[in-house]
Amino acid sequence: MTRRSCAIYATGIVCAHLLIVGIALVVAQVFQTMIHSRLKKEITLTEKSQMFESWKNPPPPVYMEYYFFNVTNPDEFLAGKKPSVKQIGPYTYREYRPRENVTFLENGTKVYALNPKSFVFVREKSAGDPEVDIIRTVNIPFVAVMNELNSYSFVLRTVVSLLMNGVGIEIFMARTVHEVLWGFKDPLLSRIHAMKPDVDEYFGLMWKKNGTHEGEFVFNTGEHNYLDYGKIDTWNGLREMTWWSSNQSNMINGTDGAVFHPLLSRDELLYIFAADLCRSIHLAYVKDVEVKGIQAYRFAPPSDVLMSPKDNPTNAGFCVPAGDCLGTGVLKVSVCREGAPIVVSFPHFYQADEKYITAIDGLRPNKEEHETYLDLQPTTGVPIRACKRAQLNIILKRIQGFPKTKFINETIFPIMFVNETAIIDDESASQMRTLLLIVTLVSNFPLLIVGMGLILLLVLVVLFCRNRQKKNEVKRIDFTEAFHSFTTAKDDTAYAPVSDKPEEPTETHASQPMRNGSYIAMSPVEAQKC
Repeated sequence: MTRRSCAIYATGIVCAHLLIVGIALVVAQVFQTMIHSRLKKEITLTEKSQMFESWKNPPPPVYMEYYFFNVTNPDEFLAGKKPSVKQIGPYTYREYRPRENVTFLENGTKVYALNPKSFVFVREKSAGDPEVDIIRTVNIPFVAVMNELNSYSFVLRTVVSLLMNGVGIEIFMARTVHEVLWGFKDPLLSRIHAMKPDVDEYFGLMWKKNGTHEGEFVFNTGEHNYLDYGKIDTWNGLREMTWWSSNQSNMINGTDGAVFHPLLSRDELLYIFAADLCRSIHLAYVKDVEVKGIQAYRFAPPSDVLMSPKDNPTNAGFCVPAGDCLGTGVLKVSVCREGAPIVVSFPHFYQADEKYITAIDGLRPNKEEHETYLDLQPTTGVPIRACKRAQLNIILKRIQGFPKTKFINETIFPIMFVNETAIIDDESASQMRTLLLIVTLVSNFPLLIVGMGLILLLVLVVLFCRNRQKKNEVKRIDFTEAFHSFTTAKDDTAYAPVSDKPEEPTETHASQPMRNGSYIAMSPVEAQKC
C-alpha cells in the first residue's frame, strides 16, 4: 500500500468518525442540555451564585422621571367645561435600591429581604428646579375628604364645606414640584389631625417613600426548580391579598421585576407583582431587540391587562365593590389607598378607552413614550433594559353638599406620571457578551465537529480524485513506453540488403584454412580447391 493510499484511508476513517459523532451529539443535544443544566444550577439566589451579588446591589443606575399635568383652566373646568392640561417635566431622580436584612430560610430554598429605595435629584437630566417650579393641580386631600364624606349625611357635608371655604381651601392648589412630590403640611389635614391624631397632617405623592421599603418580601431561590427563581413566596407575610373581589385577582404572582428565570421562551407569559399598583400583572412577548450588542426579548403588558370586564371577564375581580367597574385602560385602587378615589393607568391613558383621552385637552398618547416594557436576555433571564411607566389619576365628580362641584362633569383627572428607566451598564454588558459567547461555543460544539467532518470529507474527495487521475496518467505513460519499445526493437532486427558484388578474398595465414563466412556452433568446412 502506497503512502498516498494510506493518507486517503486515514482521512476517510477520521471523517466518518467526526460526522457520526457530531451528528449524534447534535441529535441528542448533549452539549446544549449540559450547558442548560449548568445555567439552572448557577442562576439562583444563593451565596455561591454569581447572580446573588448583583441581585443584592443592582449595578445599572435606575432613574425616576416625574412628569406633571399643569391645569391651565381650573375656573372653566369648575364651570362645567372640558379641562385643559400641559405636561411639564421631567424632574429626574437617581434611585438607589439595595436589598437589606437578607436572610436565608428553609435550608436555603427561600430568602427574606427588604428593598428600601432612596432618591437623589439629578439636575442635568431635569427640565427645571423642583423647589422653584410651581404647578397647579388637583388638591388631593380635599377630594379625598369629600369622597370620604359622601356616605355621611348631607348636613355634615354642608358644614364641612363651609369650614373649608372659610379657610380658603380649594379644589385646585398651586404648589412647588418638590412639595407635591415629597410632602407639605396641608391645612385641611392639620385640622383633621387635631381631632384624629392618627391622620397624618402632611401630604405628598412620595411622602415617606424616600428611604423606605414597600414591604417585607420572601423570595424563592430557584434551587429546587429554576422556574421559581426570584418568584415571590410572601409579601408582608401574605401569599395573597384581600383587597379585590376574586381569589384570582388577589393572587401574588411572579417576581418583583428585578429577576426572571433563565431559558425564557417567546410563548410564555411573565408575571410581576407591583406593590404600587396593588396587584400582579402579566407581560407577553412583543419582538426581538438588541441592546449594547446583546440579543433580547421584549415583553410588555398586553391590552387585556387593564381591559374592561365586559371584554375580559377575568378582570371583574378588580371591581370593588363587585360590579363597580371602570372602562378599559384604567384601574381604581381606592382599596389600597386609604379610600381616596385614586385611579392608575398608563401615561396619557395609553391603551385606554377614547372617552378618557378626549375628556381632557392636552393628552397625546403614543407607544414610544408611554409603553411599559422589559428587554430580557433569554438565556440568563437578566433584564437588559426596562421602562416602567404609570400614571396617577383621581376621580372628580359632583358631591352634594359641596357647591363647588355642582357643575363638574365626572372626570378621571390626570395628576402625574412616572417613567422608571434602567439599562445595563457597559461593564455588565461586556461580561454578559463574554458569558453568552462561551454558552454559544459550548452549545454549538457538536456543529463544529460536523463542520470539521465535512471539511475532511471534501479533502477526501479531492485526494480520491487526484489519486484516480494519477493512476490514469501512469497507465498512459506505460502504454507509450511499451509502444516505443516495440517500435525500436523492430528497427534493430531488420535484415541488411545483400550486395551482388562477390567478396574479395583476404589474405590469411598459411596455417589457417579459408572459412566460408562466419558461423555459430558449426564445424568449419574446408575450402575446396579449383
